[in-house]
Amino acid sequence: MPASDTALSPLSPVAFIGGGNMARSLIGGLVARGGDAEAIRVAEPVEVLREALQRDFGVPCYANAAEAATGASVWLLAVKPQVMRSVCAALAPLAQSQRPLVISIAAGITARQLDLWLGGDQAVVRAMPNTPALLGAGITGLYANAATAEPQRARAAALLDAVGPTVWIAEEAQMDAVTAVSGSGPAYVFLLAQAMQAAGVAQGLTPEAARALVNQTLLGAATMLTHSDEPAEVLRARVTSPGGTTQAAIETFETGGFHALVEAAIAAATRRGRELSAAND
Repeated sequence: MPASDTALSPLSPVAFIGGGNMARSLIGGLVARGGDAEAIRVAEPVEVLREALQRDFGVPCYANAAEAATGASVWLLAVKPQVMRSVCAALAPLAQSQRPLVISIAAGITARQLDLWLGGDQAVVRAMPNTPALLGAGITGLYANAATAEPQRARAAALLDAVGPTVWIAEEAQMDAVTAVSGSGPAYVFLLAQAMQAAGVAQGLTPEAARALVNQTLLGAATMLTHSDEPAEVLRARVTSPGGTTQAAIETFETGGFHALVEAAIAAATRRGRELSAAND
């Protein structure tokens, strides 16, 4: 059965609470894969965003969250973390009567907090997609609470599969590491690209040439990583000839503490995710 069939049917609509960039990407992915646009409802207070979603995908849109959520078997919460509590509180009576599958893509908001704010005994899945989802090339970490049944887990995965593969996480505490590695990860790659381009210019390349060389190199390397069964360290060793130019660069990275710096950066991002969760208690 195609993922879109598992995720959507006219008898089991999905309500997106929030119609921003990530929600738009998921909606676009579902529709592109054959999902029924009429089975997707969107609650979005900003009129221009509602109009764009209706125009581009043919999905029904509402200004009020309860209107979109009424009768929907899945709620995908795609609002900013700082307003999640008030959004859930407003939807709590409806959540208690409908018992939907609740999927949240908000960073730093735990399944326990969502369950509490929605009145308790809710099936909750936390999802952490990353920004390449906007191009259908993302990856999403998923965690389900104990109230989530296996068919609900399958439905959550099918929805998020619309923008890339999914990975289930066994312990919710690991979601902060997911955020640090993949949620924030594209920014690390952009930072590396920025640094490589600047270094290329410093060595005499034009900005245009440096950008083209770096961007395609990163794309090619990422493609090799995803299409090969070999781990990153093996691929890296394979292109590092003894005494060559690559070895000179790699040794410079390692002398500068590259591995330790990356570890410290991801630890800092993980720690910040935990702090954000604590701040919402």
